Amino acid sequence: MKDILEPFMFPHNLMLFGLLLACIVYRKKGLWLLLAFYYLAGNSFVANQVRHWYAGHTSSYSMAANSSVVVLGCGGSQTALPACAKSRLQQLAQLLPDGGSVMMTTQYCKPYIDYLISVANNVAVDCFYGGDNTYKEFNSLAARQLKPDYIVTSDFHAWRVKQLTRHHGFNSQVVATSSQTFRQVNCGLNCLLTVNLTNFDFYSKLTAEFASYAVFVVTRSWTDWYQPAEPAN
Repeated sequence: MKDILEPFMFPHNLMLFGLLLACIVYRKKGLWLLLAFYYLAGNSFVANQVRHWYAGHTSSYSMAANSSVVVLGCGGSQTALPACAKSRLQQLAQLLPDGGSVMMTTQYCKPYIDYLISVANNVAVDCFYGGDNTYKEFNSLAARQLKPDYIVTSDFHAWRVKQLTRHHGFNSQVVATSSQTFRQVNCGLNCLLTVNLTNFDFYSKLTAEFASYAVFVVTRSWTDWYQPAEPAN
């Protein structure tokens, strides 16, 4: 009973019921539209359907022997490896058989290389700085005429990375590591009557990905912000 009733007392759900009450009292179309947007954007059942659709861009694959893999950079520092990078390298270590080669496109190579060597066996590892965003990393790969079999990224970047592989003519498969935001949210008895703040975060990240690629498509013919800072050697 606690799990059923408690969510109704959360502030975001009180706001939902407040909007519903305002719609009933004032009967304004604008309020109904606001209620519909707030409900659909926050409802876990609806968001889980979108997560299921997006999961089609975050598939994992069984890597063949002697595969070439690129791990896209995920920030960090000269001494620290961020959680997103560790997650990518952990999944790669689980999937990559002996004899594979790994190229990483990060500014901070040492912690990436050290960690991968500690969790994977018999792997050839190399690293270079591809640029400070995904678009520069792909242009750096193209400039070096690298066409990996697999590209490892995080799940919320997977759609955009797939579009970039097609744009550059790569035949690479995209391997995506899982994040909390993109996992299915538990949908219990009260699911259809409540909203969950996690879903707003999910849509925010999803919108950012689509918007980022849209800016690239619109501006790539007349700007060079997506070009790597240094030409390939």
